[in-house]
Amino acid sequence: MKFLKHRVQAGEVLFGAFVNLGSSLTAEIVGSAGYDWALIDLEHGAGDEREALFQMQALEHTPAAPLIRIESLNRPRFHRVLDFGASGIMVPRVDSLEQAQEVIACMRFPPRGIRGVAQMNRACGFGKTFQDYLDNGESQLLCIVQIESPQAVDSAEAIAALDGVDVLFVGPVDLSHSMGIPGQIEHPKFVDALRAVALATKKAGKSAGILLRSPEDTADYLALGYTFLGCGSDGSMLRSTAHSQLTNLREQARKFAQ
Repeated sequence: MKFLKHRVQAGEVLFGAFVNLGSSLTAEIVGSAGYDWALIDLEHGAGDEREALFQMQALEHTPAAPLIRIESLNRPRFHRVLDFGASGIMVPRVDSLEQAQEVIACMRFPPRGIRGVAQMNRACGFGKTFQDYLDNGESQLLCIVQIESPQAVDSAEAIAALDGVDVLFVGPVDLSHSMGIPGQIEHPKFVDALRAVALATKKAGKSAGILLRSPEDTADYLALGYTFLGCGSDGSMLRSTAHSQLTNLREQARKFAQ
């Protein structure tokens, strides 16, 4: 398994992309491009847990660590994808300290948590590496909580201070909508919220993450203190390339007709 936690804790700038088409082939393409992480999206993506397993297998021989965004804060959702061999989990809409504590509990085996214990799964080498995973997995799995509401921003310092939370990841679309300024990511109130999350993570020695609109935004977010950066998805990349190519084809045909 590929783990990122030590790189996150070292403050390394890490780049990733979302994988939302439910396809093992597009997951493999994204991973083979050289991203540090690929996030399989079960909240808004087209696939379910079955496709997520195939996507993780496709990512195995690429540089990208397979992360999963689960649908909700629900215990079985955690141990299903962790047992498949996910390197970490992103949890949407974590609004409070109490919810963040529940996330951590779902990531950990008893007695420290409530994750179900099983041996015959992919993460444990189907029993072969169970003891090693039991002893060391908790310290290697990446826990990412999403900050997507004003309440979450207000709770960011308390959430970041928790042992077990590694990344506070801003969902810019959800956060701007919940703030009443949909899509206005340059609005002063939104920028203030970004700064608050970045300061909270820095104080706690954790990392701040966000989904960028485009690569051109990278320097601005690095300057704010964001180091766990996602940009695009397999779906958006395919759409963008298809649109660009067709536009070029039509332009060449127009020139020929002249």
